[in-house]
Formats: sequence, structure tokens, C-alpha cells
Amino acid sequence: MSCGNCGISHVVLLSCNALQSRFSCTTTISAVLFYPDMYLVFVYILVAKMMSEESAPMRHIDLGSPPALEPPAAGYRFPGPPPPIYSCTLTPELVAKAREELQEKPEWRLRDVQALRDMVLKEQPNLRTRLDDTFLLRFLRARKFDYDRAMQLLLNYHTSRRAWPEVFQDLKPSTIKHVLDLGFLTVLPHPDPNGRYILCLRPGKWKANDYPFEDNIRAIYLTLEKLIQPEETQVNGIVILADYTGVGLSQASNPGPFLAKKVVSILQDSFPIRIKAVNIINEPRIFKGIFAIIKPFLKEKMAERYVLHGSDLRSLHRNIPRSVLPDEYGGVAGHLDMSAWSKTLLDSEEEFIVEFCQPDPLEGVVLPNSMLFEGQQPGGAAQDDDTFRGLRSQLYYCY
Repeated sequence: MSCGNCGISHVVLLSCNALQSRFSCTTTISAVLFYPDMYLVFVYILVAKMMSEESAPMRHIDLGSPPALEPPAAGYRFPGPPPPIYSCTLTPELVAKAREELQEKPEWRLRDVQALRDMVLKEQPNLRTRLDDTFLLRFLRARKFDYDRAMQLLLNYHTSRRAWPEVFQDLKPSTIKHVLDLGFLTVLPHPDPNGRYILCLRPGKWKANDYPFEDNIRAIYLTLEKLIQPEETQVNGIVILADYTGVGLSQASNPGPFLAKKVVSILQDSFPIRIKAVNIINEPRIFKGIFAIIKPFLKEKMAERYVLHGSDLRSLHRNIPRSVLPDEYGGVAGHLDMSAWSKTLLDSEEEFIVEFCQPDPLEGVVLPNSMLFEGQQPGGAAQDDDTFRGLRSQLYYCY
């Protein structure tokens, strides 16, 4: 028997809750919901466990709502993982905002999720993807509940992993600890007045001989995956603050147009997040060359969201208030703490193993070449190399 709202078997849900009660492991539930072929294995383990405890008094298995998450420590405001079974957590204000900006109607929400789920099962039955409400809602919100565009985004999300194995293979927080220790990125603990978390990037901390540039992309991707979990971020979006202090020619020329195009393709067309603004500060003259590499791949709407402040902190404060900025950027929120976000990611190791360290989700799926990356054509790498040779002279000129 299936649930009319989510299409998930009641037997599966009952067994999932029993497993959670028995083993206190939300990852088990995630694995069952995300990878239904694992269901029989977990049920077998549950039955064996119950039989081994036959002589013990029977224990009540609570089939109610999932246990509440532990409250965060004082001053620690990073979002926690979502509950395994969807329950709307939006405030009335955010429900109204989602209705106005995203065309999300609460009374139709589960119907829309089911429609996207049906599309996946009909059009891509071999795609090994999560089909739970919580996951699919990310894609619907990112594309304003347009079913076709949400489906395209979901497929791009998975094809990007196959297209860039250097980034997505064995993707888990412990593999990017050196990036976090270097201080390349963090997330500020307080969202801005619009409820948007602020991803702070410091590319000048990285040097080409430290480690491959792709490790920085891995750290950014894991951070975005963590940030997109709460519904508030799905509605409000995020803001990027990039501090280019210390960036020289070696950092600027290392990625090249080919990698820059891949990064932009993922952020624009392959990840369900709304980037509302990109604030650049302390950019050197060479940034003109860096932006010349990136801009051709940006959609017009995204390009308009880039704001260059130079060293003018007052300009920055007109876009991000001092109340949420650290001392280093003229704010009043205390010293820039890199350790809190590092701990958040590293503590999420188990959930990322379930999410990313699984067999190829596209195994057996036939997709057109155009879906590798939206807008990418065969031979694009050679074209990008030619472009890079032309732009390298601009980098030297600007520097």
C-alpha cells in the first residue's frame, strides 16, 4: 500500500522507523529511501535482530514523527540535516515568499513533487536518484516549480558527476580537510537580513603547489550541499563573498577557461541553489583578466549579480550589513572563525558517504550529449584552450 502524498510504501516507512528505533541510525533510513533496492537487506537485518532478542521483553516502536534535532549550541546557527520524512518547516513569512517568488502553492506542493517523481520514473526509470519529497523539492524550488526545467536540472545534477570524476569521486568532507585547514572557505554564522547564508571564499589562501585546484571545487560543492538542506536556504538563496586579497598571476591563470566553464555550468545549470549575489572585495587589477575568463559563461542575470567593491568596505556594507560581517571586513560580528564550518562539514561525513559514495547513478542511463553540460558542444575543450591562450596575455597585461 502506498502513501498518496509521497508514493512511498507504508511497509517501507514502517520498517524504516523500526530500524531507526532499533539502531538509532538516520543514515539507515536515508539509505532505504534514497536506494530502494537496499530495502530487503535492511528488513532482513531487522528481522534477525528481533529474533535474537526473542526472550527479551517487547519494546514499543514509535511510528510517530522523527525525533527532533538537538538544539544548536549558543551562537551556532548553521542548519542541521533535514528529517528523513518530509514535513514543511517554513515559517508563514517564508511560505508567502515562496508563493510569490517561486510559484510554490502549499496546497499543491506534494502534488507537484509526485508529478516530478512520476516524470523521473517514466522518462528515466534506470536513474538511481533519490525520489523522496525533501530532495525533489530542491529542484522544483530552484526552477520555480516548472516540471520540465526541474527535471532537466535533476539530470544535469547527476551528469555533472560523471563529467568531472576528479571532483565527484569519493566526495566526502574528510578528503577536503586540507582545504578547510588552509582557510579557503567558510560560511559566516549569521544570515543576512534576507535570511541568506553567506559563503565566504578566500582564493588568495591557495597556491598552485599546495594541492590541485579541483580540491577547492570539492570543498565548495560539499558546502553547497550542506547549505541547501534546510528549506529556508532553498527559498532565500545564498550570497557569496569572495575576498581576493593575495591573488596573483599563478592563482588567476591556473584554472583556465575549461575549468572555469565547468564550475559555472555546475553552479548555473546543475545545482539546485539560488545564488542571489556575488560580492568581490580587495580584487587586484588582475581580476579584470579573471572576470574576462568567467563572464562569457555567465548568463546575463547572473553576471548582473556580481558586485565589485575593491577595498571600499562602505560599498560592501551597503550590500551586506556590518551586523553579520566579521571584524576583518569592517563588521561587528567578531573575529572570522574558520573552525565552526569545518566542524559542521567534518561532522557530516556519514551522510555524505551515503549521498556520494554509491555506484554511478547514471549506470544504464542513456542521455543525449547535450546533457553533459547545458550548452557544451563536442570539442569544447579544444576551443577553451584556444580561448585561454588569448586571455593569458590579458592576465599578464592586467598584472
